[in-house]
Amino acid sequence: CSKDKIPIRKYADGTIDVEEVTENPKTEVCGGEKGPCCACPKTEAEKQAEKEEAEYRKVFENFLHNAIFVPRPERKRREVVQIANTTMSSRSRNTTVLDTYNVTDPEELETEYPFFESRVDNKERTVVSNLRPFTLYRIDIHSCNHEAEKLGCSASNFVFARTMPAEGADDIPGPVTWEPRPENSIFLKWPEPENPNGLILMYEIKYGSQVEDQRECVSRQEYRKYGGAKLSRLNPGNYTARIQATSLSGNGSWTDPVFFYVQAKTTYENFIHLMIALPIAVLLIVGGLVIMLYVFHRKRNNSRLGNGVLYASVNPEYFSAADVYVPDEWEVAREKITMSRELGQGSFGMVYEGVAKGVVKDEPETRVAIKTVNEAASMRERIEFLNEASVMKEFNCHHVVRLLGVVSQGQPTLVIMELMTRGDLKSYLRSLRPEMENNPVLAPPSLSKMIQMAGEIADGMAYLNANKFVHRDLAARNCMVAEDFTVKIGDFGMTRDIYETDYYRKGGKGLLPVRWMSPESLKDGVFTTHSDVWSFGVVLWEIATLAEQPYQGLSNEQVLRFVMEGGLLDKPDNCPDMLFELMRMCWQYNPKMRPSFLEIISSVKDEMEAGFREVSFYYSEENKPPEPEELDLEPENMESVPLDPSASSASLPLPDRHSGHKAENGPGPGVLVLRASFDERQPYAHMNGGRKNERALPLPQSSTC
Repeated sequence: CSKDKIPIRKYADGTIDVEEVTENPKTEVCGGEKGPCCACPKTEAEKQAEKEEAEYRKVFENFLHNAIFVPRPERKRREVVQIANTTMSSRSRNTTVLDTYNVTDPEELETEYPFFESRVDNKERTVVSNLRPFTLYRIDIHSCNHEAEKLGCSASNFVFARTMPAEGADDIPGPVTWEPRPENSIFLKWPEPENPNGLILMYEIKYGSQVEDQRECVSRQEYRKYGGAKLSRLNPGNYTARIQATSLSGNGSWTDPVFFYVQAKTTYENFIHLMIALPIAVLLIVGGLVIMLYVFHRKRNNSRLGNGVLYASVNPEYFSAADVYVPDEWEVAREKITMSRELGQGSFGMVYEGVAKGVVKDEPETRVAIKTVNEAASMRERIEFLNEASVMKEFNCHHVVRLLGVVSQGQPTLVIMELMTRGDLKSYLRSLRPEMENNPVLAPPSLSKMIQMAGEIADGMAYLNANKFVHRDLAARNCMVAEDFTVKIGDFGMTRDIYETDYYRKGGKGLLPVRWMSPESLKDGVFTTHSDVWSFGVVLWEIATLAEQPYQGLSNEQVLRFVMEGGLLDKPDNCPDMLFELMRMCWQYNPKMRPSFLEIISSVKDEMEAGFREVSFYYSEENKPPEPEELDLEPENMESVPLDPSASSASLPLPDRHSGHKAENGPGPGVLVLRASFDERQPYAHMNGGRKNERALPLPQSSTC
């Protein structure tokens, strides 16, 4: 039999042996017979070569071990009896590092743990003592008999086991010390646990003042690097601190508290801060003084210039000197006024309720309404605000809201008015509606109450008409209700912003109350006392409907066309005929056919309450007609002056109604008082005819007839 070439070791120039790769031997037949045959027996030469090869491998392996691995000099064979039940401290760890390594981190050093050996005779269990707590151990067990010295022990069987944690092993021994550091910092130092339960992971510090505690965690790497921990950004004061260690088994106990004190910044630091803050404070003080001097100088100049504004105008028609408000006897000291609460927004600014001292005779304090002007208002608006109040200085009527005083010196400008506690008539009427939540008791006004309201409003308007004042904005929103339910003409412009939706801007002009305006006012922009009468009729309609919006369903543009084309408001539901007839008389298309306010009062005076006669303008001395003219005629001239041109030259006796008669307490015989008959007087304007379906007012009766 023959086989392939056997691999032969070739000794090269280097130190590495290379074996040639051989192919699989080819199967040959033995003795010329076909079929597989067994391997040929080795010759003596082959056996000798294999023996030399094995010896060479042993020598080569021993050379490698001796050249690469460095034996530990302290390692020596130990007897089993000497090592049983003994331990080694964890501090005596042996570390072996090759010189070729560049080691910088001690945690990365290769650590070799010691082995402990124990012999157990004729037993299947044993107890190993003096082990580290909460530590993982590998336990190898070998079985040996009396032939172990010759043949050796059996292969080992091993198991891993962890010991139980020891109580108190993670507690920090010894005291905790501290060292002061700059910038409000301190450094804490403490010793590590000597024999912890496994590895120490971190340390937790609990520190704080008397108010609350703060916590900070320190890793073991940081502790080993610095030997403790630094607490920074501490406020000056007394502090306490405690520390506990955290190992693999859990947390240890807190140390006893250590007390330390953080001092305030040094005098030098305070001096630096003072040097920085002092110039800033000086600059602020100087700046404040400059501002105070400027304000004082400006106020002194303002006192020299009156109101502090010098008005110059090339054309006096553009801005009159009469527009500048001049304080007078209505001026009230500002310190006598106290504001308490807001009442609402007026046309110039907010309206407040307050108390004024000494504004009403024989009253130390009086509840008043205080009108203000907005802070952003211009000087012209402030003057208009005061001039509007000046208009009311001339009014002295019970049914017109009274002006009590003006505060024009300083800011803000104030106008003191009579307080109407129940607000405007529009809000008051709406509060009487049955569906209102805040009206559990009050009932809608009766006919007599409606007539009373109408008479009081007409009396106030008659007073304004007698003083040649046209209101131009008479509506329920501009009438005020006093504490005793007396209705008065409100101060003008006070409620314009509150009910801004009641106004309409026509053709880029100012806001107009189109739903209360007469046809001639809408068409030509003419406002007279006759147009105020038309507005009075709309106020009556508001009273009857409890302040519904006139011309509901129509826009402002539609109202313009509807009224100018002769349209009128419909009769309200459940409206008395007497009240509606009074409305229709006020809505005559021809202004001259509308009754005057005095005629309106005359038609309803019998329905008014008894107190109306005592306080109204209608019954006052101002409204009395002039005394009848007395003619002193001599008796002889009486015969030549006929009283009736159609009569004959003879003296005819005159009827008692038209003839002159002597005054009972008159001058004497021959003095006659002549009065023209009612039939010879000019009839009232509304009796001159006009549009259809019009009704004339009954002729008012005068007490002097």
